[in-house]
Amino acid sequence: MGTHRRTTSPAALKSKPEAPAPVKHLAKAREVFDIELLALKAVRGQLDEVFNTVVEAVVDTLQRRGKIIIVGIGKSGNVGRKIAATLTSTGSTSVVLDPVDALHGDLGVISDGDLILALSYSGESEELLNLLPAIKRFSVRIMALTGNPKSTLARHSDRVLNVRVPKEACPFNLAPTASTTAMLVMGDALAMAVLQARGFKQGDFAKYHPSGSIGRAMLLKVGDIMRTGARNAVAREDVTVKEALLVMTSARSGCLSVVNARGKLTGIFTDGDFRRHLVADEHLLAQPLKQVMTPRPVSVRDDALAVEALKVFNERNIDDLIVVNARHEPVGLVDLQDLPKLKIV
Repeated sequence: MGTHRRTTSPAALKSKPEAPAPVKHLAKAREVFDIELLALKAVRGQLDEVFNTVVEAVVDTLQRRGKIIIVGIGKSGNVGRKIAATLTSTGSTSVVLDPVDALHGDLGVISDGDLILALSYSGESEELLNLLPAIKRFSVRIMALTGNPKSTLARHSDRVLNVRVPKEACPFNLAPTASTTAMLVMGDALAMAVLQARGFKQGDFAKYHPSGSIGRAMLLKVGDIMRTGARNAVAREDVTVKEALLVMTSARSGCLSVVNARGKLTGIFTDGDFRRHLVADEHLLAQPLKQVMTPRPVSVRDDALAVEALKVFNERNIDDLIVVNARHEPVGLVDLQDLPKLKIV
C-alpha cells in the first residue's frame, strides 16, 4: 500500500488570506487624543458673551428657588447626567428629564421659573423636538448645547452654546466622540462658572459630600485625628534628654513637644535630633531639652481642617505635626503615618 502526501496547489496558495498587519493601538490612541484636543480648542474659540448670559440665567434661576432641568437623548443624555451631577454636587439644584418619559407623565418635574438645558449635537433629535411644544407651555427659559446653531432646537431656544467640533474621532465621523467630549467640557465650564458666581465655598462643598474621601477630607478637623493623652508626648524645657526619651518611649512617639513653665509650646525634640546630637555630645542624656530642642516648631490649631494639616506636611516635608489650642499649648500630635489609615491623603 503506497504512501500519499497531501500537496497544496498553486491556486490554493494564492487564495489563502494574508495575515492582517499589526494594529498600532498606541498610534490610534494618540490620534484620538489629538483630534479631541483640537476639538476642545475649537469650541473654546467659539465662546462669546452668550456664555455669560447663560451663567447669569442659571444663577438667577437658582436664586429664585428654581432648578436646572437637563434634557437630552442618547449620548447627549448620558453627558447630561454627568452635567446634572456636577451642578447638583456644587449646590446648583439640577435634575435629569428623559424626553421620552417626559411625554408620559414625567413632565410634572418642570415648574414655572425653571431653566431647561437642552443637549443635542445635531439639534434635530426627534424625541427632543417632540418635547419642545410641551415645555413651551411653562414659563421657563431654554438654553441649548448644540453643534448646529441653525438647528430647530437652536431656533426654539433662548440662548445657544455652540459646541461644534471640526470632526469626530471616529474614522467614519459618525460615533459621537469629540462632540460629546466638547459638550461635557462645556457643561463643566458652566458648572464652575456658576459655582464662582454664587460664591460657593469649600465648606459648602463638604456639606454636599458628607461621605467618602471627600467628606472625610472636608469635614474632619485636626482635633478629630490627632493623637492625644498618653500618646501625646510633652515635657518641660528643663527636663533632661534621658527623661524626655522615657516620655517618648511611653507614648510610642518619635517626637516630643517642649513647653515652658507656663505650658506654652517652645520647641520640638525628635528621634532625629537625638541621633544628630549624640554624635557630638557624649553627655547628651544629661542635657536639658532647651539646649537641644528645635525652637519655634511648625504647629497647627486643633480647630483647623484636617486637609490643612495635610498641606503643611506636603509643604514642610515633616513627619510629625504638633497641634496647639488657642493658648498655644500642645494638645495633640498628628503623625504622617496616621493619614493613610484615615483616608484623607
